[in-house]
Amino acid sequence: MEQWLVGVDLGGTTVKLAFVNMYGEIICKWEIPTDKSEQGKHITTHIAKAIDEKLRELDESKGRLVGIGIGAPGPVNMTTGDIYEAVNLGWKNFPLKDRLEIETGLPVVVDNDANIAAIGEMWKGAGDGAKNLILVTLGTGVGGGVIVNGQIVHGTNGAGGEIGHIASIPEGGASCNCGKTGCLETIASATGIARIATERLQQTDEPSSLRDVWKQVGAVTAKDVFDAAKENDAFALQIVDEVTFYLGLALANLANGLNPEKIVIGGGVSKAGDMLAQAVARHFKRFAFPRVAEAADIVIATLGNDAGVIGGAWLVKENIV
Repeated sequence: MEQWLVGVDLGGTTVKLAFVNMYGEIICKWEIPTDKSEQGKHITTHIAKAIDEKLRELDESKGRLVGIGIGAPGPVNMTTGDIYEAVNLGWKNFPLKDRLEIETGLPVVVDNDANIAAIGEMWKGAGDGAKNLILVTLGTGVGGGVIVNGQIVHGTNGAGGEIGHIASIPEGGASCNCGKTGCLETIASATGIARIATERLQQTDEPSSLRDVWKQVGAVTAKDVFDAAKENDAFALQIVDEVTFYLGLALANLANGLNPEKIVIGGGVSKAGDMLAQAVARHFKRFAFPRVAEAADIVIATLGNDAGVIGGAWLVKENIV
């Protein structure tokens, strides 16, 4: 009987789950809403139920499953599998590994959500087997995963790869959820891009198709900004240039210390595709040490929402099998 790995990508809005074979191929994938009520205490029960229900639906036994690899937002205690803090879920020192093992009866490996996405892209995606890789995910926040010599950099207390919290605007930047101001996350996340666009629309009378969207809907999204930029809207192009300037600068500074082969851009904002990658690469080349710039290939993630579940499966393959 072919054994399956369970990959789980726990996000603030949805929990993505998949059964994956030993070759990193998805057998079956689905998602459930993230229940954040009562400080997220029901999340592990819902994951366990979702796995059991899917096995019933497929008429499969639990004996097929080797274990669960789960990525969660926030720093992870790699020894215990506890989540130090996940602000978006209401967790503080949450025993994720223990709870999920009790609920499912399966061995569990825990890592940070951006780290498992980086592993997924390294194994089956845009990383293309690169052993030195930086993944930056641009979603509601900005996440990061750093792989050196094929290993995720966790750091001393689980906070390695927090690219979103590189200080980009040292004085007078916008407030970040982490308690600091001026973090990269406040600029290059979908939320940050929308904030910058909205502020500019309020501050200027410059004509733009974004102004029409703003007047009709009352808000603009990061997608609106990139869509307008693709139509050569001058106002939107300025915002894209500003956002990619800060992203290129942060990635260049990081790369100068790591000398990666690939820099992979993932998350919802990465759907902007080549326009985003090329703009970031232009600024990156300006700030990276020439030899570092020469070595690093800036690419868009190819696995989309599957990166996390495939990376979760890899954790099981490496740590449990």
